[in-house]
Amino acid sequence: MSQESTSPVKYFLSGGFGGVCTVAAGHPLDTIKVRLQTMPKPTPGNPPLYTGTWDCAKKTVQKEGIRGLYKGMSAPISGVAPIFAISFFGFGVGKKIQQKSPDEQLTLSQLFVAGAFSGIFTTAIMAPGERIKCLLQIQQGEGAPVKYAGPIDCIKQLYREGGIRSIYKGTVATLLRDVPASGMYFMTYEYIKVKLTPADQDKGNLGLFQTIFAGGMAGIFNWLVAIPADVLKSRLQTAPEGTYSGVRDVFSKLMKEEGPGALYKGCAPVMLRAFPANAACFLGFEACMVFLNWVAPNL
Repeated sequence: MSQESTSPVKYFLSGGFGGVCTVAAGHPLDTIKVRLQTMPKPTPGNPPLYTGTWDCAKKTVQKEGIRGLYKGMSAPISGVAPIFAISFFGFGVGKKIQQKSPDEQLTLSQLFVAGAFSGIFTTAIMAPGERIKCLLQIQQGEGAPVKYAGPIDCIKQLYREGGIRSIYKGTVATLLRDVPASGMYFMTYEYIKVKLTPADQDKGNLGLFQTIFAGGMAGIFNWLVAIPADVLKSRLQTAPEGTYSGVRDVFSKLMKEEGPGALYKGCAPVMLRAFPANAACFLGFEACMVFLNWVAPNL
């Protein structure tokens, strides 16, 4: 199904549902990723809080149950519909700006620029959503003090403590993550779609499993680019006020205290999540589109 021939209303609804599927499928590993990225540096002679992905998952479930892996999920779920709609809208605008005619095929670099352009569009929603999500995810259960009762309580407390600026803390780091990552995502997706399409077939009519594969691989390449900036963002957004002066300060202290390897903390759960989460997204998108075409063919 080609993006250009799809009703904007159906595209928004299907993209939003695909986004919900992405969060539902990938959030447990996202929680593990954030906890690995933000765990305190072990004191001399003591082991780290978590030794790796499996250890983090096991301890989280033991202390907090399965629900512990889904902490903070309501924040990203509430924002995925507009985020996915705005992201694809931004990609379309980025393509249109560079095209001299509607049928012009863009180069890989032009597709990257269009995708990067879409990352700017989503930051206004992504930054506060990521801040709330990460703060809720790092809260430990079973007797540990819990500061935030949920997303709304988190927003209220952040606003009381630092106003709107506190809610949007980490916006620059979010931009540093999402602009190049979105460029890589859309470029990879379009490239794989072209490669998987027979010469006599429109790439908009690609089969379901080929589309899932293209989306899953795009998710992997997206995170290969995004994870260093994501580590910086997570640390900045979850640190107590006054710990860092900004994303540059986070980077400087991280490199000095832990070295370059720390930029890839949480890489394992990210990569484990990337393909199935994006596959779930495109499965949800296609399923919702089929349903909408059935119930409202003229929408």
